[in-house]
Amino acid sequence: MILHIALAEDWAQAQRRGTYPWSTRGVLASQQGFVHGCATIEQVGAVMDAIYPDRPDVVLLEVDEAALASHGLEVREEPGDPADPGSELFPHIYG
Repeated sequence: MILHIALAEDWAQAQRRGTYPWSTRGVLASQQGFVHGCATIEQVGAVMDAIYPDRPDVVLLEVDEAALASHGLEVREEPGDPADPGSELFPHIYG
């Protein structure tokens, strides 16, 4: 299971446009190189506390990994802190 946190207005706009450009809050996937995800609800809580503490108006999206693969997208489990290879792993969606 991959969970992705999105601002409600970003998700609403994505549904109208048919494309979702965000990696995380304020960062486009084209800038970051991937879309951030969480593997557990505990990770979601930690990300909410760190990135979205002032934004209760988020939506939690469950991403279908099989659908990603069928569209040629790749999921990599990578350290949450790139400077610390031993840090907790998070799913990142590439492609």
